[in-house]
Amino acid sequence: MDSAVPAVLVLWDVDHTLIENGGVSKETYAGAFELLTGRPAEFRAETDGRTDLEIMRNLLSRHGVEATASHMTRLPEVLQASLAARRERLRELGYGLPGAQEAITALSREPGVIQSVLTGNIQPNAFVKVEAFELHQGLDFEVGGYGSDDIVRANLVEVARRRARAKYGVDLQNSTTILIGDTVRDVQAALNGGAVAIGVATGPNTVAELLAEGAEAAFPDLVDVAALVRAVTAIQARATAA
Repeated sequence: MDSAVPAVLVLWDVDHTLIENGGVSKETYAGAFELLTGRPAEFRAETDGRTDLEIMRNLLSRHGVEATASHMTRLPEVLQASLAARRERLRELGYGLPGAQEAITALSREPGVIQSVLTGNIQPNAFVKVEAFELHQGLDFEVGGYGSDDIVRANLVEVARRRARAKYGVDLQNSTTILIGDTVRDVQAALNGGAVAIGVATGPNTVAELLAEGAEAAFPDLVDVAALVRAVTAIQARATAA
């Protein structure tokens, strides 16, 4: 790392920020439900901005199934198996969002920037989704925060920050941790977890809604890579001046 500038941890949300999954995520939750309970799902999972464990607990509840300790222990296993069975379908129906690869590449050239993901997906599934569209280069999955780490999304910020500190030996603070996501839940997770939020309106929420929730900056998409880089480096410069 360049010691002349403060380290900045940039954490990307995955679904609807870096990729579109073509409906395969909801199929994955339905498949995991069936593996877990032995019966097909009758209801669709409610997903946006939630962790996998929260999504599955809610899905079980909607079907009148109490989420036991055994269920919760098995969730990572069945979620991983369910997406693995749909890996080719993900490639067929999904795609990397415009500008995502260029944004990751551009930020990887900036001094002091560490990039990973903060996602409700369990770690193996997050990697499958990103790697399917060749967006994994430039992202350090060892220092991310995942739905398998904690059911509460905001708690994943400190999980990722702690891992990045340990691996890179850098001083990361609230002011130098950035979460980029597409929902107001992402913004809330950033602020509640002690990070700066940047919004991208490629999901259910508008630029105005993301800004109103407290995002430092928000963009309609990732196509204007230079604007995103400026937003990140402005946060970094502010930390330098502090």
